[in-house]
Amino acid sequence: MLGDWTRSLVHELDAVHLFDLPSGASIYRVFLLPGCLQLDLSFTPAAEFGARSPTFRLLFGAAVEKAHAPAAAAEELFGYAVHHALRARFCIERGRYWQAEYWISGVRDYALSLACRARDLPDREGRGFDDLPADVLSRFADTLVSAPERDELLRALACAVAGLLREADEVRELAAKVEPDLRLLTSV
Repeated sequence: MLGDWTRSLVHELDAVHLFDLPSGASIYRVFLLPGCLQLDLSFTPAAEFGARSPTFRLLFGAAVEKAHAPAAAAEELFGYAVHHALRARFCIERGRYWQAEYWISGVRDYALSLACRARDLPDREGRGFDDLPADVLSRFADTLVSAPERDELLRALACAVAGLLREADEVRELAAKVEPDLRLLTSV
């Protein structure tokens, strides 16, 4: 069925198959249609088809009862952010400025995910970021890197770490353990 749909979309609509994203028994096939329209089709065996999140709404057909995919634990989000902060500093010291920017963006994204969790907003894939209060978002504006230069990267990293620590209420004990190292990491 996946091959049939792909052939039909390519031949009839001039679609371009971009990539497949497997998730459990499902495959999400992503296409680009003319005019920059993205089409994602998911294919799941009937025995496995069901809600993976509370926002799922069945329009027709049948679905099996499934446990919803659990949200990432706050400890995991915080841990990844700390990991990314370390990688960012290593990259800055190695003169790998574009790679450092990548890791700094990751610190910010995980910190914003923690902010979303604290406010009962979706915390995956940035889905809740735009719904965060303006004051929270404004505190993260300085985490954006304006140029791939050492001083600018260090500044943005320090702001991202400060934002992470502000949003770490759910993991306060863990944050307290690593805060001295994070502060040292962002000192010049």
